[in-house]
Amino acid sequence: MIAPNNNLSTLERLPEFAGLLREDTQFARGDSTGVGESVNGWFDELMIHSGIRTSPSLWLGLCVLSALAVGGTIFIVTERPFVTSMAAAIGLLIPIIHAMYSRTRRQKLIMDQLPGMSEELARCARSGRNLEHSFMLVAADTPAPLGDELRISARRIEMGIDVGRAVKDLAARTGVSTLTMFSSALAVHQDTGGDLISVLERLAMAVRDRLHFVSRQRAATIASRLGAIMMVIIPVLVMGFYLFRDPAYLNTLLNSYWGRLSLGLGVFLQVIGCLLVFRILKRSSRF
Repeated sequence: MIAPNNNLSTLERLPEFAGLLREDTQFARGDSTGVGESVNGWFDELMIHSGIRTSPSLWLGLCVLSALAVGGTIFIVTERPFVTSMAAAIGLLIPIIHAMYSRTRRQKLIMDQLPGMSEELARCARSGRNLEHSFMLVAADTPAPLGDELRISARRIEMGIDVGRAVKDLAARTGVSTLTMFSSALAVHQDTGGDLISVLERLAMAVRDRLHFVSRQRAATIASRLGAIMMVIIPVLVMGFYLFRDPAYLNTLLNSYWGRLSLGLGVFLQVIGCLLVFRILKRSSRF
């Protein structure tokens, strides 16, 4: 085992080794504030937390291609600029919605794996192995997606970084705030010692209790969540019904000032309502 090196520094970038490392592409610069910086930071975190092995720039290009494909298809069928723009906006969101679904599914799998992983680490530590060896054994045996993140930390330990710093960014890489307790427990044991086995067993029990509470909360609020989703979907279905019944309905509506004003206000309020609803749903299911 390589001893921890507290003076470990970042390797110098040399031109002859430029093709060996993949560039860490991010849109957020971290040196400014504002709406644009917040959106860029949210998109960067979405790509990291979703586990999609694609650079953010390439995924953004996929969003543009999806918008062109959906919008172009609708324009060929209807030849209406307004409907085409709405379809292009929906096409632009399709890859983002897929990434959000992947992030939610990945975080749920990580939470389900966390209790078993903690108990396995406690059993390895009980057998007499040191923390570094126990962690690398558990990282090798843990399946994805949690195992992928643990193996990144294990490779850092093999390079000489101590366990506390190797697992410090687990919560930031996955978006699962519960992993902060796990990384803090390992860091405290690395610095001050203590009964790590009891801490890991209690952590596994606490995570299981939290998962049970979240499941009961989701079951108790299923009617409210479905009602909120229906409030978002019904206006879109109503507009689609009127367009299907009368193809000239939208043209008639846009020919008048009050029609354009009411439609624009309705679209604006619909977007605001969707953002509020999904923000509430996200807070109710946060791990």
